[in-house]
Amino acid sequence: MITLWFALVVLCWVLFFVLEGFDFGVGLLSPVVGRDDHERGAVVRTVGPFWDGNEVWLVAAIGVTFAAFPDWYAALLSGLYLPMVALLLLLAVRGVALEFRGKGDGPRWRRRCDAALAAASAGIVLLWGAVLGVLTHGLALGPDGQVTGTGLSRSTGALLSWPALAGAGAALFAALLIGAMFLTLRTTGPVHRRARRLGVTLATGGTAGLAAIGFATESRPALAAAALCLGIAMLARNGREALAFGGTALSIAGAVVTVFTVHGDVVLRSTLDPAWSLTMTGAAATDSALRLISVVGVVVLPGVLVYQAFSYWVFRRRVASERVPS
Repeated sequence: MITLWFALVVLCWVLFFVLEGFDFGVGLLSPVVGRDDHERGAVVRTVGPFWDGNEVWLVAAIGVTFAAFPDWYAALLSGLYLPMVALLLLLAVRGVALEFRGKGDGPRWRRRCDAALAAASAGIVLLWGAVLGVLTHGLALGPDGQVTGTGLSRSTGALLSWPALAGAGAALFAALLIGAMFLTLRTTGPVHRRARRLGVTLATGGTAGLAAIGFATESRPALAAAALCLGIAMLARNGREALAFGGTALSIAGAVVTVFTVHGDVVLRSTLDPAWSLTMTGAAATDSALRLISVVGVVVLPGVLVYQAFSYWVFRRRVASERVPS
């Protein structure tokens, strides 16, 4: 049962990072592919019906982690308390920018909301990427499973480490790529053309960069990622937009799964002493608690999946970005 719940935790995080990934990417690209107020409005409308539903997976991921693996949750939150607070604030700013964009009068108000949306999306992506990088590297766990150091020093130290910086850069690239592919899939007109060109450019650039890293370091994962980027670039260039978006989403999902499983049954590595690392079994809740939340999970999670799939089906039509002559 512990392994099953770990798989569900990873699934919730995968769904969050994939679904919210294109939301964040769209927010980042709104000022780039939208040249005027009308086009930027079309960009925002592509995620309008989905973004708040996608955020449900963040609540689910945190809630499931807390319920099934309380010690893991406690170590993560105590070690990364300040970044998590910053993420929540940035998510609030993004939500306000999306919801209030159409409430004010005049293009100046909407430009400010677009700028806030882009800035908040960039901050969220960079912070989440840094957090994932920290997870691969580990935290300074002591023998009691608690993170050592003061709140400010342990948070900033972890976020300024090279794995965190690498994770932030990778997350920014992934969000831009999946955002461009989503806009290519969901729009028509000039926004569609610009998003498609940008997606091909990003995927091609990613291929070159990852291939250079792979050959320089003899890293097979980097070479595999370069091959994936090349495939995505070719699909997008040839107009296979759904496949290009799907390939990008699967690549992000694979990266998230790798982050959570890179250390085997160790869910959080201790950088002080490997013996102090948190394992799946050591961080899990009691058997009775796992059985109880299993009943809740069987009822709730399928319902959320069905509802979200239905919403994507209802709002499946493309958003037109071209102007209609008056």
